[in-house]
Amino acid sequence: MSAVSVVGPDDGETIQLGPTQMRILEDGTTTGHRLGIGEITLAPHTQGPPQHRHAQHDEGFYVVSGTVHFTIGETTHVAPAGTLAMIPPGAPHTFANLGDTPAVMINTFTPDLYVQYFRDLRNMIAGGELTPESTVEVMSRYATVPATDFA
Repeated sequence: MSAVSVVGPDDGETIQLGPTQMRILEDGTTTGHRLGIGEITLAPHTQGPPQHRHAQHDEGFYVVSGTVHFTIGETTHVAPAGTLAMIPPGAPHTFANLGDTPAVMINTFTPDLYVQYFRDLRNMIAGGELTPESTVEVMSRYATVPATDFA
């Protein structure tokens, strides 16, 4: 039987990526790598990553507070708290917080492949700046590519 994981409100691994914070709640250890879960906090007026596609995992976003703008291809969806966006493999997507208050989302990865992306990104930008180019380079390690047809 697997060990149970209980992550309190002040627990988890916190990764600061410029104005965005990722708190890893489940890195796949408890779920046999079938599921990873994070909590993303986007500062006000913050753009997310370059629009991209995942080849090997589904990604979910549940907006806990604030409003997030999800861009899927050429369509933007305004997502207030209580909204769930599920992104299947191959769907081009990005997100942004255009508002004046922080936005918080629960982010899922099925399987947990993409959890390590955030750790790698943190390590890559340690002492440096987060740029679209550095983000794309790290994405490429996880079967993820920029959606250049929508850039």
